[in-house]
Amino acid sequence: MITPVLLCGGSGTRLWPLSRKSYPKQFAPLIGDKTLFQASAERLSGAGYGAPVVVTNSDFRFIVTEQLLGAAIDPGAILIEPEGRNTAPAVLAAAFHVAATEGPDALMLVAPSDHVVPDADAFRAAVDSGTEAAKSGQLVTFGITPTHPETGYGYLELEGKPKGIEVAALKSFVEKPDAEKAAELVADGRHLWNAGIFLFRAKDIIAAFEAHAPALLEPVREAYENAQADLGFLRLVPAAWSKADDISIDYAVMEKAANLSVVPFAAGWSDLGGWDAVWRESGPDGDGVATSGHATAIECHDTLLRSESDQLEVVGIGLDNIIAVAMPDAVLIADKSRAQDVKKAVAALKAKSAVQAESFPKDHRPWGWFESLVIGNRFQVKRIHVHPGAALSLQSHHHRSEHWIVVEGTAKVTVDEDVKLVSENQSVYIPLGAVHRMENPGKVPMVLIEVQTGTYLGEDDIIRYEDVYARS
Repeated sequence: MITPVLLCGGSGTRLWPLSRKSYPKQFAPLIGDKTLFQASAERLSGAGYGAPVVVTNSDFRFIVTEQLLGAAIDPGAILIEPEGRNTAPAVLAAAFHVAATEGPDALMLVAPSDHVVPDADAFRAAVDSGTEAAKSGQLVTFGITPTHPETGYGYLELEGKPKGIEVAALKSFVEKPDAEKAAELVADGRHLWNAGIFLFRAKDIIAAFEAHAPALLEPVREAYENAQADLGFLRLVPAAWSKADDISIDYAVMEKAANLSVVPFAAGWSDLGGWDAVWRESGPDGDGVATSGHATAIECHDTLLRSESDQLEVVGIGLDNIIAVAMPDAVLIADKSRAQDVKKAVAALKAKSAVQAESFPKDHRPWGWFESLVIGNRFQVKRIHVHPGAALSLQSHHHRSEHWIVVEGTAKVTVDEDVKLVSENQSVYIPLGAVHRMENPGKVPMVLIEVQTGTYLGEDDIIRYEDVYARS
């Protein structure tokens, strides 16, 4: 049996404004109806695969469980990183967990959770091809047959030209090249894109860290062995974790190890590392135009038009080689050749303290989500969506009162000692300082409009008394 390990902590700034620090691209349905994370989990499930181990951060822990359940996948272990330290510590922590729970000989398939692989069966066949090599002690990586010269990926140089999905010997790693060098590598026929996907036994990757990155062992082992159980999550110890080097698994181990093999894969893959990649994977029409449901292109060519809101219609006329992506709070317009420079926009917005740089319009919580509709000097209007059976914390506020109007479903509302059901078109007032809670006792989502008034409306004006999600 293979234990999938899904790495799920990236921020995906090159796909701003859809992907942001608070809600990155792996949780969005960029291609098709499923999110990238759900598609990744489904691809690494079924016969021969165990429950996934997910390594993520605290902010995403409930999103991860919600999306796994939404894909009908039973969540396995979810390791919570106190802070991002790159892929090497994350993989090592997962290896310690797999070795402890499944045994040191257990196979681990490590994969990012934000890749697109259209042919899941072909990918699983490639994994099968590498299994015997992994069982013999090899560290198996997967190389993607290039479809075009790409400067955004590192490359794997093989000893000879690949033969189907047969395991091949790795000669060297090649850093991200410039355009001229990338063209040479693709023409050579012996170079594959480095997908950052690996297959190995738990004991073999731990031994590789012992040999090539021993400084990581003690802090990561301490962070794992003293981890705290928190609901269904395992929180790695912050003090120990902070001592681990911030380094990728390629730099820490793979580029130094001698027991490396490569499985070539040519059945389609993308890491969606920019809007140009989204354009390619979206299936442009004969004019090279790709649109979403709320976008219209008129006499455009080689253009991507997307609207991520059913309240916004995006129309392009006579555009050539353009990316236009509209969100409720931000719009990106760029030449498609500059797709890799979108991260510069994020940096510029952060420099001017624009909230759109990192924060998503919808704020996702374990019970559902909310979004701000109107913000004034002393008031704010929100739409709040509560999942069936979910409940917000029992709380109070120092600086604001609230008025709730239920527009869908039924809410169970607590205000101090008073508990009652509030149905559609009914409302309830929450005075400043009152201890209150809302719950959804029904089988369908509950939606309400919240009007806040007061001197301070920040999310940190919350005193929690009880919380089923163990938030402090």
